[in-house]
Amino acid sequence: MSLPIPQIKSLPVLVLFGPTASGKTDVIRQVFTSSQAEVVSADSMQVYRGMDIGTAKPSPRLQALIPHHLIDILEPDQEFNVGDFVRLADAAVKDIWSRGKLPVVSGGTGFYLKNFIQGLPLTPPSDADIRAQLKAELRASGIEPLIRELRARDAVSAERIHPNDSYRLLRALEVLRLTNKPLSSFSTPKKIRDDFDFLLIDLERPRDELYARIDARCAQMFKDGLAEEVRGLFGKYGADVPGMRAIGYREFFQNGQFRSDFGEVEALIARNSRRYAKRQITFFASIPGVTRLNADDTLRVLDDFIRGVAPFGCLNTSQWVSLERWTR
Repeated sequence: MSLPIPQIKSLPVLVLFGPTASGKTDVIRQVFTSSQAEVVSADSMQVYRGMDIGTAKPSPRLQALIPHHLIDILEPDQEFNVGDFVRLADAAVKDIWSRGKLPVVSGGTGFYLKNFIQGLPLTPPSDADIRAQLKAELRASGIEPLIRELRARDAVSAERIHPNDSYRLLRALEVLRLTNKPLSSFSTPKKIRDDFDFLLIDLERPRDELYARIDARCAQMFKDGLAEEVRGLFGKYGADVPGMRAIGYREFFQNGQFRSDFGEVEALIARNSRRYAKRQITFFASIPGVTRLNADDTLRVLDDFIRGVAPFGCLNTSQWVSLERWTR
């Protein structure tokens, strides 16, 4: 029997985020049960099947205990973008709440989280003719001329987009050619969406502690079989597919070939993960309305909060506010 859903102004959503290896999955595992919450993954690479170790995907056991959404929904050769994420996440949180559970959106892909929290920018729809022309240019001349065009006309987007991310590169050029305006000029709304009642928690750790956790995680991934996982994916999909652009995967390839110097690959993954964590921390600081907690304190605060308001059918906006005041 489902819990009664109160008539509140907007739907409550807990958004739990933090840099890679900050301990988001540990918090979810220790605080929530399947009767209380379900998780919507905000990780751009956990959507791909078969990419389990390198994306630090929640274990099958945890997913059986606490249902997760937007994990294992695509093959690694399929594109997935921020618009797809926001559309699917919106649907997932509404479904979770309709069944009397708390939606918990958790992950580290800052661009996805920001657009989910603040809404998507009003960019123009795709133009099939321009997109076809760009794809023809890519096939004929390679990616370098397109990168140079974007750098000359939209330096901000060129800095944000990885050179191997052909999907986002072509989209930025498509908008440029269609509107004569840079994609970066279509900014994310400044205010938080009002159709959801957000509690935003950013998990923080001292930088040296975070980097040590990243290094330890990378070492464990290799022990768990990361090289074999990537080798199998490479044999099936090759190196030039969206999933293989992820940190933890792209480092295995050099000139389109699979590398066997795993010690060097592990060092590269750890280095790139530390750099990525630094960028995440900077990006998360731009999201408004966030309660920032030490990752270890988060366990205590959330556990006490949930024990106080469970079952979540009784949750209301004032209880969000009380938690935010308590943790400041």
